[in-house]
Amino acid sequence: MREQYSEVGLSETDVAGDPIVQFGRWFEEWLAAEPYDVNACIVATTDADGWPSARAVLLKGLDERGFVFHTNRRSAKGVDLESSGRASLCFLWQPLERQVRVVGTVEHLPDDESDAYFASRPRGAQIAASASPQSQVIADRAELERLTAETEARFGPHDTVARPPWWGGYLVRPRAVEFWQGRRSRLHDRLRYRLDDSPSGTRWLIERLAP
Repeated sequence: MREQYSEVGLSETDVAGDPIVQFGRWFEEWLAAEPYDVNACIVATTDADGWPSARAVLLKGLDERGFVFHTNRRSAKGVDLESSGRASLCFLWQPLERQVRVVGTVEHLPDDESDAYFASRPRGAQIAASASPQSQVIADRAELERLTAETEARFGPHDTVARPPWWGGYLVRPRAVEFWQGRRSRLHDRLRYRLDDSPSGTRWLIERLAP
């Protein structure tokens, strides 16, 4: 296992006061590294019995509200999100020796924003989203191909494929965001932004965590 880490640390005096702003700074540096699937992250959820589950998704939006991804709301993660209203995201940017963890509440993205994103997808992806009973047990590959062909047949070659009502975006509003910077001897830097809903007003507290 590699032991060499960066000499560049993470200081409380250098980071932004808002975690979304700080994430944007780090994300721009990650973009400059030209990685594959630059917006990939892991989303973790829990089901009604408390069992955790994690899978990769693509971050499709970031603004002052939080983090956005899209999925089938009938899928396993969709069912979890609808039930708990909570999720965690993890971004691993190994070439930069960085990790970002997000914990927050989850809500539906407004329909007009989900519609706009769905309309921007390739037609094949639109058909697939409409056809696939995501996370459900199917007999074999042939069944999936049959469902896809039947769905495609319902639309003419130039017809608009409407967003299915069970498919759309989720907005993760962060309540805690941790920025992790690798350092030598496992003495890594960890700064956590924690939302403080005090009577004096909502604000972000920045705390250093032991590695």
